[in-house]
Amino acid sequence: MSPIREPTVVGIANFNAAEDAATLRGAMKGFGTDEQTIIDILTSRSNVQRQAISQAFTHEYGRDIIEDLKSELGGHFEDVIIALMLPPAEYLCRELNNCMEGLGTDEQVLVEILCTRTKPEIAEIVDTYERLYNRPLAEHMCSETSGDFRRLLTLIVTGARDEEAGVDGARAVEAAQQLYDAGEAKWGTDEEIFNKILAHESFAQLRLIFEEYKNISGRTIEQAIKAEIDGELKDALSAIVECVENAPAWFAQRLRASMQGAGTDDKVLVRVVATRAELDLGAVKREYERLYDKTLESDISQGETSGDYKRALVALLGPA
Repeated sequence: MSPIREPTVVGIANFNAAEDAATLRGAMKGFGTDEQTIIDILTSRSNVQRQAISQAFTHEYGRDIIEDLKSELGGHFEDVIIALMLPPAEYLCRELNNCMEGLGTDEQVLVEILCTRTKPEIAEIVDTYERLYNRPLAEHMCSETSGDFRRLLTLIVTGARDEEAGVDGARAVEAAQQLYDAGEAKWGTDEEIFNKILAHESFAQLRLIFEEYKNISGRTIEQAIKAEIDGELKDALSAIVECVENAPAWFAQRLRASMQGAGTDDKVLVRVVATRAELDLGAVKREYERLYDKTLESDISQGETSGDYKRALVALLGPA
């Protein structure tokens, strides 16, 4: 969502897929597994390079590298490695499907994946989801969510966001006034107006709208949302606002929450580190340190992670 691109994983120059495939095959063959070699290779290659390794592996050995890795690895270490080996959209679709299948839905995962991505990223997720599960993402999501939260996610998934309109100051003032009138200025809240504006406007336009909102209200749009709206819709709208203003800070907070309290939410930890590594994990690390006065690496290392799992995550964080 933010223009900040600060990857910690960029791939390597002079890449040789067949060579990497042979090294990985050697690391998994025979007695015992050489986990360090698997970490060294897969955490330093880009996803495009990993896909090339996967193809070379099948071509050379007639085997599926993901199946081989699964049979050799286990626990959360396996989760990290599989997250790296899947194409990003496919991995996110699996995460979306997992959070909706079975009893109950993890709405926080829907918010994390759908409210923080750009229109082209969402479009790719939507296409991939239907290909993988033979049902539209919007339909599955609608069966698992309800009310204004469902309406907001449906707008996002159906591509309502207008990223071509450009930035317009007069329209921003008008939209800011509409938000003010729909929330703070009245008894009760008109959630539909919040949904419409936050799901339709481009991020650049939203940035301007939020500035104008502060001029009109004297409060930030985040403060208004937290005061006027509750439940999942509040989380979803807050995620959009915070990612428009500073996506790395939002993900830093998500990581912090995953490691606070009793036990670690490893699913969140793995997903955020693996999916942001080629985007903005460098900026996420910086925001983490600014917000919490501790490095992300120290919290991951001192937290609930250990062994190969910890080593793989720390390798993805890149140099301190």
